[in-house]
Amino acid sequence: MSQSPFKMRYLRVKEAVKAAGFDKAIFTSPATIYYLTGFYSDPHERFMALVAEPGMDGYTLFVPALDEESARGAASVERLAAVGDTDRPYELLQRLCGASAARRIGVESSHLTHASFVRMAAVYPQADFVDAGPLIMSLRLFKSADEIERVKTAVALAEQVLQEAVSKVRRGVSELELNAEIEYRMRALGGDRPAFETSVLGGVRSALPHGRSSSYQLQENDFLLIDMGVFKDGYCSDITRTFILGEGSASQLRIYDAVLQANLAGIAAARAGRPLQEVDRAARAAIEKEGFGYYFNHRTGHGMGLEIHEQPSVHGENSDPIQHGMLFTVEPGVYIPELGGVRIEDDIYIGDDGEAQVLTSYPKELTRL
Repeated sequence: MSQSPFKMRYLRVKEAVKAAGFDKAIFTSPATIYYLTGFYSDPHERFMALVAEPGMDGYTLFVPALDEESARGAASVERLAAVGDTDRPYELLQRLCGASAARRIGVESSHLTHASFVRMAAVYPQADFVDAGPLIMSLRLFKSADEIERVKTAVALAEQVLQEAVSKVRRGVSELELNAEIEYRMRALGGDRPAFETSVLGGVRSALPHGRSSSYQLQENDFLLIDMGVFKDGYCSDITRTFILGEGSASQLRIYDAVLQANLAGIAAARAGRPLQEVDRAARAAIEKEGFGYYFNHRTGHGMGLEIHEQPSVHGENSDPIQHGMLFTVEPGVYIPELGGVRIEDDIYIGDDGEAQVLTSYPKELTRL
């Protein structure tokens, strides 16, 4: 096993697996495997799993044979098993990791398919399978300094991409054209891939919180909402900015200012020791004050890191305390059908002093294009 950070994570996982009473834990999420070993692959339909057992030193990693060379160069594991396309992976799992002694096995329930579970249960017929997702997410919840540096790199890339894309905005350009420009610039500037499906929405379509880009062509006085993020070296960024083409109406400016004030209020409430719900409630109160509460129909934020949606969930009923090391978004929005929508999203990190560090720096004041 290599040293920090993977050795440290291994020791924490081994202790957590033991404390949970698991005979072994079988992790199948590519993000989890990357977090614990430094090796990333999307195996698609092929078998990939990382096995941790309290009584053994180091992990056993099963990878598709076509990834064997890459895994040997990147994975911090003691044992690596390549699984060919004609092999029987669950028989290999049984042979290398045993079956008879396992009575309680941790798995990632949100990732494990039913078909895979049936095959795994046949290997361990005497075992109870328990969700180990909360175990691993409790470790991933708190980001190290190295992780935050990677997130900062992903943020800087996203902001550079956004700046270059905005320079291409003009009347008559379509959402899809701008979307393609954004995703091209991501690659050209060194991003690994989009962190999620880029969303470029103009006019009344900006009132679709999770809308997909279309052939709609931008017009004078349209809102333009761009929600995008970049993956770089395993970590992601997530930023939303809303622009307006032309001067805009008084109603549009009022909506924009309400969302901006909500964003600032949410960030101001993000302090270690306070419950997460205060972030949501502060942002929501600013929007409700202006009479737009009905049109703010989602939580204020979500955790991020290796995946675009992680813990914590920043909503009005989450009484969990904000703690040092947490990374999450603050992204209030107002979406009014037949008029348009505004969302302003920042990525924030709770530092050693308990204060919120805003990692995104792209201007938030209304920009007219």
